[in-house]
Amino acid sequence: MIKVAVIGTGVIAKAHLEAYVNSFKGRCEVVALIDIYEDKAKQLKEQYQLDCRIVGDYHELLDSTELDLISVCTPPYTHSQIAVDFLRAGKHVLVEKPMASSLEECDLMLQAAAESGSILSIVGQNRFRDPVMKLKKLLDSGLTGKVVHAQVDSHWWRGHCYYDLWWRGTWEKEGGGCTLNHAVHHIDMLQWMMGMPAKVTAVMSNTSHDNAEVEDLSVAVLSYGNGSLAQITSSVVHHGEEQQVVFQTEKARISAPWKVYASVSKENGFPVRNEALENELEERYRTIPDLLYTGHAGQIDNVLSAIEDGSAQVLIDGQEGRKTLELITAIYEAASTGRSVVLPLTKESPFYSRDGLLANAPHFYEKTSSLVSFTNNEITLGSDYGKG
Repeated sequence: MIKVAVIGTGVIAKAHLEAYVNSFKGRCEVVALIDIYEDKAKQLKEQYQLDCRIVGDYHELLDSTELDLISVCTPPYTHSQIAVDFLRAGKHVLVEKPMASSLEECDLMLQAAAESGSILSIVGQNRFRDPVMKLKKLLDSGLTGKVVHAQVDSHWWRGHCYYDLWWRGTWEKEGGGCTLNHAVHHIDMLQWMMGMPAKVTAVMSNTSHDNAEVEDLSVAVLSYGNGSLAQITSSVVHHGEEQQVVFQTEKARISAPWKVYASVSKENGFPVRNEALENELEERYRTIPDLLYTGHAGQIDNVLSAIEDGSAQVLIDGQEGRKTLELITAIYEAASTGRSVVLPLTKESPFYSRDGLLANAPHFYEKTSSLVSFTNNEITLGSDYGKG
């Protein structure tokens, strides 16, 4: 039985607890909830009817011999130190997105994982969606040819008061705006499917939230070594929250949510629909098996399986998490400096460290409110990509 602790008992912790308590009851047991606001932890303990400890300071559990896995669900600026401490204590660690506030912090986490031999996994639950997994397999199959253009629409909408929560809306504590904290999953999907670009150009703005330092809208263009391009819109100002990842390839257009369209050339260069390829892609898509567990449960199943079989092989490890943050960091650097940024980033990048980020990131506005929590804690986790 794998013994689990959850640190940070805000709204995202429920996604972890739903998996641990309801999906994998026979494989793991939640033995501790950790939060500086212990009343929040007590509420979750009662809600999930847990027989577990309530701890205010996570350091009390570092030497525990009855703890195997930590879910880190705290604000981004705390991720690195918590993960490093538990990894060095020999525990496995699953960290909510984003991995950390800076690449420097990522590297400290990777070093701790390498030295301890423990699992470090970064949440990217959208990889564990059936339409997304199937899209990845189709791209890898070669049926469509190479990707020539990708369109990523990470469209969300958040009201003005969203940034009144104490840790949101500042570069110091949230680490960034919608590019880091909302589009992170779509950017993770893009780099997983298409790889890392050679160059990034970007702009960003705060159009609607004058109680936050950070951006609420950014647009980035990614250039790849083979000539391909990708565009990413990261937003919390899009009504309807329509989210998609679209790949235009040599032979067809495929996407999540699933949609396919294929063309071939007439004698004069104009298109005619390639129904044979469309049918082949549709059939391949249908025959790819569905996942047994999806979303957070899918990723937690992946981590539990790695612990159980001792392989330490997870779909989204620390290196994968770092790639996503490197791409986001490049977007911030490009948008802040007005210059294209070449990848990979080095330690000489002004945005490599947290101090560098704080010194160089623009303040669109200054934070004006600081609430401990909201009365209504219902949240949305974005599209399941199930409908085209």
